[in-house]
Amino acid sequence: MAYCRGKLPRVSHSDAPRLLTVTLLMIPLCYGPLFWGMLYVDSGTAAVLELSLTPVALLGFALLLGDEPFEGRRVLAIIMGVAGLCVLFAPEIYSNTAAAADQSSFMRLVGSCAVASAAVVYAYGSVLARPLLAAYPADFMAGSTTLFSGLLLILGSLVLEPSSLSALQGDWGWPAWAGWLFLILFGSLVGYTLFMQLLRDIGASRAGAFAFVSPVIAVLLGIVTRGEKIGPVEITGMTVLLSAAFLALREPKNRSPAE
Repeated sequence: MAYCRGKLPRVSHSDAPRLLTVTLLMIPLCYGPLFWGMLYVDSGTAAVLELSLTPVALLGFALLLGDEPFEGRRVLAIIMGVAGLCVLFAPEIYSNTAAAADQSSFMRLVGSCAVASAAVVYAYGSVLARPLLAAYPADFMAGSTTLFSGLLLILGSLVLEPSSLSALQGDWGWPAWAGWLFLILFGSLVGYTLFMQLLRDIGASRAGAFAFVSPVIAVLLGIVTRGEKIGPVEITGMTVLLSAAFLALREPKNRSPAE
């Protein structure tokens, strides 16, 4: 996209180390441990760990690296968001924990740590990317990080995973191909590029509010496409999550959005 618009910049030698670090942190060192950890952790627990730690870590690194000032309102929004996630996924976590009682507790712990580490390194990479986004277009940053990190993940899979060679043959079945295509178009091309733009325009902690909206959209899609039922617990969790997102994104009255 950046090339077609004539906005394919040259990365300066001084920015190259930071770009490499951001690339490693935001995708290979995030999604590699995340997907591995989900082999041993139920989806509800993984969702709470990933989606709650991401905005917390984004705010923490933004404060630690001096990228944003401290605001109690955003801290409150994150606390509300974590609480909403716990409420929303509590039934699934409870049922899956009971069903997985025979699974190794040690591997569940290691898997949980891997999922948690994914959120932390992604947040660190996001904050480190902010100076680069001030110098380079968001679509260039999104494309360059996904291109090179994708190649690294494929190489890592070939080295570490015995079934990777057979997977490269592409005999996945149409549902897997459809999911892959959806993630490419809407997860990477649209979603990841928009996240880069939000990082540049509104800062890391406010961009992280997506973590409180995504579960609500997922629940609503489940209702529409699969006829899933929700009860008072889910409604309460979604209400708290949306309130947290509103609080995180709301500008103070004494400050304009451009500031």
